[in-house]
Amino acid sequence: MHILIAIQGHYGQRIADNVRKYGPADWKVHTFAFPAELPAIIDDASEFLPKELPEADLLISLGEHPGVAQMIPDMVKKSGAKAVIAPADNRVWLPPGLAKQIKRKLESMSVDMVYPVPFCSLAEKDSQNPHIREFAKYFGRPEVDIELDKDRIKRVSVIRGAPCGCSPYVADGLVGVWDRDAVEKAGLLHHQYPCLSTMVMDQEFEDTLMHRGGLMTKLAVEKAIKSSKVA
Repeated sequence: MHILIAIQGHYGQRIADNVRKYGPADWKVHTFAFPAELPAIIDDASEFLPKELPEADLLISLGEHPGVAQMIPDMVKKSGAKAVIAPADNRVWLPPGLAKQIKRKLESMSVDMVYPVPFCSLAEKDSQNPHIREFAKYFGRPEVDIELDKDRIKRVSVIRGAPCGCSPYVADGLVGVWDRDAVEKAGLLHHQYPCLSTMVMDQEFEDTLMHRGGLMTKLAVEKAIKSSKVA
């Protein structure tokens, strides 16, 4: 699969590096970096995009300014992407209204789009598009397998990792921890990584997106420990 990741700073670069490191060897991952400063309204995307972009099956938009999101349809046209993942780890970067507007535009172009909030909540069931589902096999809502040695964690394997790369870090930090302390420890490790989602209260979830991201990791660990004990 060919993936084009639009980035604008450290947030997106870290995710792109993680996808390259932990994604399947046959994936081709390209990035295009936008300048840090963009106007509030993008009148002409050609001022900020090259004549051509790398060919892609999947476009992932990780801009830190709504102007990047406004250019998603133009990036799709130039790359030939058939699917888009446009996460919101900060609603300022991609407000819900703008996301719905872009999704409608892409639907008119026969292109599928998902809008995970935050990125680490993405699941395969969120889309029937094969490219989105393929990506979500490896990155999105964390899933881990845990092996216990009596009441301590002996091994943690990452089945599906958070896109930012947090999951391997958490997995390494849990080895040797008492199983009763593992969920709380996972939450602390998630914050230490650190999570780059916003700490602003989100109206939809009545919580911050950083806390929601931490919850995704804690639930994965809790589920894996329960499964390990049953086995």
